[in-house]
Amino acid sequence: MRNTIKNHLDFKTDRECPYSANDLFSVHTKPAKFADDPRYGLVVSKRNFRFAVQRNRVKRLLRDWIRFADEYMCADLDYVFFARVPILDKEVTREIGRDIMVRALESIKNQNDKRQK
Repeated sequence: MRNTIKNHLDFKTDRECPYSANDLFSVHTKPAKFADDPRYGLVVSKRNFRFAVQRNRVKRLLRDWIRFADEYMCADLDYVFFARVPILDKEVTREIGRDIMVRALESIKNQNDKRQK
């Protein structure tokens, strides 16, 4: 499991770096601050998720999906996940979320490979 981003300034991402977006969340990346220790961060805003129960549930879902798809993450990138409101829909099951996470991370991996060539 990866470490988390804790410093506010480390959440800033570059526009040139790979990213992926879907209905449930968007993923932005940046070069890893520590080469041997890539990290991830979660942004679950109070504006979109008014109640703490909702914010905590969204973070639990994202952490589960990230753990499942960890092998698809690039070692040279830090990831920042921005949650979107439809993530709490009842139709979004654990399997659907994991599948969407894998597709998003594969997309980023492909973009990163093309960028490095």
